[in-house]
Amino acid sequence: MPVQIGASTHGFSNPTGLLSDCHRRIEMFLGSLQEIGKRIDQPLNEETACALTAALRYFREAAPKHTADEEESLFPRLRRIQNPEAQAALAQLEQLEKDHRWADAVHAEVDRLGQQYLSQSRLSSAEADQFRAAVSQLASMYQQHIQVEDHMIFPVADRVLSQTERSSIAREIKNRRST
Repeated sequence: MPVQIGASTHGFSNPTGLLSDCHRRIEMFLGSLQEIGKRIDQPLNEETACALTAALRYFREAAPKHTADEEESLFPRLRRIQNPEAQAALAQLEQLEKDHRWADAVHAEVDRLGQQYLSQSRLSSAEADQFRAAVSQLASMYQQHIQVEDHMIFPVADRVLSQTERSSIAREIKNRRST
């Protein structure tokens, strides 16, 4: 599904919808990194440089806000809910947070190699392999991670969180985007 940067199908009145929209952008930019990985052995061209710059910027600047939306706004509120339906979702939160920490380190490696490619217009064969391996690891983790959030965590949150809690989450998401 193509996603235009800045476009979303959900407004701030639906915070889990906004978070799911972010997942589509994560998938799109991971797809760009995977495509770049296929030709990273070749000298850098303008089209690849633009795509790489955009993907690296997204994961460096926007993705941490998404993680904060989950870890600082959504997950703490879910943890406070005393609802049997929420218990299965709650059991997943620790692993999701571990995924975020793990991804930070791998994103740093992708960013380092990507910035090197942008500045030197080429990578060694070993560095190109490292880039591809790191992107592949991210894609694999995000596939499972996003599945859990989109199909378990977010639907449960929509059912068990009050409108007041959802409005507070939305306000916090909006504030993160304005800074």
